[in-house]
Amino acid sequence: MLRKRWACDMGFNVGTLLKDYDVGKLSIATLASHSALQIVHGAKLEGFKTTLIAKRDRLPFYRGFNHLVDEYVVVDEWSDICSQDVVRKLKELNSVIVPHGSYVEYVGIECAENIPIPIFGLRTLFKVEANQKLKMELLSKAGIPIPKTYSLDEAIDKLVIVKLAGAKGGKDYFIAKDKEVITYKLSKLVEQGTIRNFNEALIQEYVLGVTAYYHYFYSPTLNRLEILGADIRYESDIDGLKRLPPNTYLEVGAEPTFTVVGNIPLVLRESLLPKILDYGEKFVKTTKEELPPGVIGPFCLESIITKDAEIIVFEFSGRIVAGTNLYINGSPYSYLYWNEPMSVGRRIAREIKTAIDKGMLEKVLT
Repeated sequence: MLRKRWACDMGFNVGTLLKDYDVGKLSIATLASHSALQIVHGAKLEGFKTTLIAKRDRLPFYRGFNHLVDEYVVVDEWSDICSQDVVRKLKELNSVIVPHGSYVEYVGIECAENIPIPIFGLRTLFKVEANQKLKMELLSKAGIPIPKTYSLDEAIDKLVIVKLAGAKGGKDYFIAKDKEVITYKLSKLVEQGTIRNFNEALIQEYVLGVTAYYHYFYSPTLNRLEILGADIRYESDIDGLKRLPPNTYLEVGAEPTFTVVGNIPLVLRESLLPKILDYGEKFVKTTKEELPPGVIGPFCLESIITKDAEIIVFEFSGRIVAGTNLYINGSPYSYLYWNEPMSVGRRIAREIKTAIDKGMLEKVLT
C-alpha cells in the first residue's frame, strides 16, 4: 500500500505530547517567515498567546509587531528549533506549532517530522509534500486530473516544465521541449549543488491556461471542507516576459523562470466552484485513506484552468500558503461561511479553540 511508503514513525502520539500541557494556556507558535504575521494575528483575535521562533537577523522587523507576539524564541540557525533548549522553551510555553511553507524547507524534514511538540495539521504529509513525485501520486490516487509526467527514459514530444522538490517557490524551475536541454540544465543544477541527482526533478507537461490556487480548510471539529480563497502567483521572469513583443525574450538574453515574488487576489466564476470543492473533497478522502487521520486544516490545490474551463491540478501544498496573506481581513468566500472577517490564520485558531471546547484537541493536532 502507498500508506507504507509515506508513513513515518515518530515514536510518540499527540496525547503523549499534551500530557504535561496546560491546555487552557496554549500558545500558537510558528516560524518568523512566510505567513507568520497572519497566523499570530488570527491567534490573537481568538484569544491565544503567541510565540514566534525567529532568527536573530529577522528580529528587528518582527519587533514592529510586538502587539501580536507574546514571546520570541530566538535561534541562530533554523535547525536549532529541534535543540533541547528550544524544545524545552516551547513546551514551557504550551506551544502548538503551526507549519507554513518555510517550515520543512528551513528546518529540514527530519526535524520537521520528529520535533516533540504538537503540530496543527498532518505531520506525515510533510514527507509527501517534499517529494514532487509522491505529490503527483497522491493527487492521481485521489482521481484529480493532473498533467502528464515524463521520465528521461521516454520520448518527450511537447513542451514541459521541470520542477524541483521542496517549497522553493518556483526557484530554478525551467521549461524545455527536448531531453538534451533538460539533461544539460539538470546537470548544471547538480554541479551547483541545488539538487543531488536527476531523480529529484519532476518533468511535467506544460499545460496552457490561467494559473489558479485554491485555499481550502478541512475542519475535523465540524466535519466540513471550506473554500477560503483563491489567488494567482506573480512569477519572475515569466510574468515580466509577457510584456515583451512575441519572440523577443531571446534578444534580451532572458528565458522564462518561475520564482514567486507575490500574489494577486482572485475571485472565480461561481460555476467553477462545485468542481473545485469536489477536487478538495477527493483530496481529503484520499489523505484519510492513505495518511490517517488525513489532512487537517489548511491546504491548497494548485492548478491551470484551460480555455475549455477544465481544471488541471499540477501540485498541492499541505498547509497554509502565502496567497492567503491577501486576505488578512478575510476573503469573499470565508465571509460567506462565517459572516465575519476570517483569515486562514484566524480560521486555524478558531479550529483549535473549537477543538478545546468540544474535547477534540487530539483530533486537530499530530
